[in-house]
Amino acid sequence: MSRILITGAVGMVGRALLAELASSDHEVIATDLAAPSSLPDGMRFERMDVTGRDPEHLIGEIRPDVVIHLASIVGPMAREKAFAVDVTGSQNVLQACLRHGVGRLVVTSSGAAYGYHADNPAWLRESDPLRGNTEFAYSDHKRQVEEMLATARKEHPALEQVVLRVGTVLGEGVENQITALFHKKRLLAIKGCDSPFVFIWTRDLARILARAAGEGPAGIYNVAGDGAMSVADLAAAMGKGVLNLPAGALKAALAVAKPLGLSSYGPEQVRFLQYRPVLANDALKDVFGYRPECSSREAFAIWQKGAGL
Repeated sequence: MSRILITGAVGMVGRALLAELASSDHEVIATDLAAPSSLPDGMRFERMDVTGRDPEHLIGEIRPDVVIHLASIVGPMAREKAFAVDVTGSQNVLQACLRHGVGRLVVTSSGAAYGYHADNPAWLRESDPLRGNTEFAYSDHKRQVEEMLATARKEHPALEQVVLRVGTVLGEGVENQITALFHKKRLLAIKGCDSPFVFIWTRDLARILARAAGEGPAGIYNVAGDGAMSVADLAAAMGKGVLNLPAGALKAALAVAKPLGLSSYGPEQVRFLQYRPVLANDALKDVFGYRPECSSREAFAIWQKGAGL
């Protein structure tokens, strides 16, 4: 039995993790900015704002054995606010863990930390460099957090780390910036680019996090189901067409549309569609010891059914 403190516990992944831990013997403390509507029996909630002094006070008071750090900004938000949560918040949690003798820190990073680059290998592995793009706040912030964690591993090896580079999370009822693309009448694609997606089922991720808090080995792991789906695969699964546009033409259109308020996206977003990081999950299966129940295609099918598409 361990005492586990979870940041960002009210989010979609946090709720799935709480449900997964409900049948365990662990003492679980859920934290977030606002309390959830309900908690599994035996768990308790504490308010925590990771951007300030709360991590120092609360982790110092509770003295957890394990901290699972989920708090992050995925959707659109002013960059300064996103940085405060993603980077400053992670730094605050890390420093509190080091000062108060936490044994293990589990962090949800992202495949976005590898960056969106034309020369990315077809399948990215944990040994590949992290080159998160500065023009994408989420990608850039995840890279910075991972650099911070790498320094801590060298200087403070007593704090075990499990760093999970997560692909796109899908499950029934999940909606985010990625799924917004799937609701369009036609899926947007860049000519000459397959733009494959890798997905992880919500419940698989919850199980991985639960294992990371317990018997799972420390280390860095890509988290994705087997296989990938191209834009053409996604369109075929939903019976939709594909709008293939040249990269140059789309960049030019967005460069005009964004200043006029006609689009929330600028020309830099074309790279996001062109060069998606595709995550190999061999280490997750062979080293961490978890084989996802759902492939990328199966995770998408669960989401698709729930979305009525």
